[in-house]
Amino acid sequence: MSRTIAIANQKGGVGKTTTAINLSASLAVLGKRVLLVDMDPQANATSGLGIEKERLSVSVYDVILELAHPEQAVVSTSIPRLDVLPSSRDLVGAEVELIGADRRASRLRIALQPFSRSHDYIIIDCPPSLNLLTLNALTAADSVLIPLQCEYFAMEGLSELVRTLQLVKRRLNPGLQREGIVLTMFDRRNRLSHQVGAETRRLFGNLVLKTQIPRNVRLSEATSFGKPAFHYCVRSAGAQAYVSLAHELLSRNANKEAPGEKIAAGGLTTAAVARGSTRHPDRYEQKPVE
Repeated sequence: MSRTIAIANQKGGVGKTTTAINLSASLAVLGKRVLLVDMDPQANATSGLGIEKERLSVSVYDVILELAHPEQAVVSTSIPRLDVLPSSRDLVGAEVELIGADRRASRLRIALQPFSRSHDYIIIDCPPSLNLLTLNALTAADSVLIPLQCEYFAMEGLSELVRTLQLVKRRLNPGLQREGIVLTMFDRRNRLSHQVGAETRRLFGNLVLKTQIPRNVRLSEATSFGKPAFHYCVRSAGAQAYVSLAHELLSRNANKEAPGEKIAAGGLTTAAVARGSTRHPDRYEQKPVE
């Protein structure tokens, strides 16, 4: 059976789509059959893998509105073992069209069932908001991976996301776990990045993954060429970091004790996140990015 991971954070610009593209591609390179599901109406994960979204006749919009079978919408990529369920601008209207519909929060989960045996991993790129599209992704997921930009403002939205995860787990998806938090845009020359990393680990403990994604221009350049980072510049720090992240997730999932269970035992609460997210250092130094 496949493992479905939703990549979610209601704050924009934290590296969700970059993580979705490069983690999916890295897992495929490591021999896993991967399906990347683009649930963002901006369709950046779709175009970031070289798929021309304007030429698509079927997308995830048609799938969740039950206008097409899921297999009809899947597109193969140039990367072996990596497929994409693409998005389109039509997805903007899906939330309105699903109001009052039966099973409106579980449409994606039902649509992904045919891929549970054909793929090892299903990665869902969520939109930067806690709307019905994100709710569909969380209902379909086994776990949630949270990209966290190494800035203090990025931490302030975590309490709202934790509340949403608790609500989904209680009412819609009892098996939902927290895959982990991955620190993104980490600048090792910047003291602020180290302080944010230390504060996040203080609050979340083992939930924070060891792999840190650096601030790297190659990651941005790669998506403009419709390629994952290691196909664009395999020696870049960003490409190597996402391969390391894929290795770490594979290692964690091979462990009998799931990361979400460890955190539950630690007693993490929404109140603790809210308190910790407002802690700012008295002083920090920020060096310019070269």
